[in-house]
Amino acid sequence: MNLSVFEFLLLALATFRLTRLIVFDKITAFLRSPFIEEVEEVEEDGTVVAYIEVKGNGIKKWIGELLSCYWCTGVWCAVLLLGLYYVWPTVMEFVIIVLAITGAAGFLESVVNRLTDF
Repeated sequence: MNLSVFEFLLLALATFRLTRLIVFDKITAFLRSPFIEEVEEVEEDGTVVAYIEVKGNGIKKWIGELLSCYWCTGVWCAVLLLGLYYVWPTVMEFVIIVLAITGAAGFLESVVNRLTDF
């Protein structure tokens, strides 16, 4: 397996974006909802605390645990993207580049927001 530094960076950014898409983005909440429930509670001081409750048993619980862990989901996203890249390089090259561009854009947006929040 020979990945260039550029391919590695593209895959890293694509994995970052795909993982965030699956674990955090509202657009994919329907994928998570059978396995986890996102609960918000208001504390006595008025602050809102959000946490995740995993649903079910067996495989359903396992998937819920996976979806509640950014690091765990990231490992499987990396395996999926890299595996499909080697099996179906023409199509996956496009998918990886799109995910990498959106991952870099999201990262840059976060940096700009932090720098302008002073």
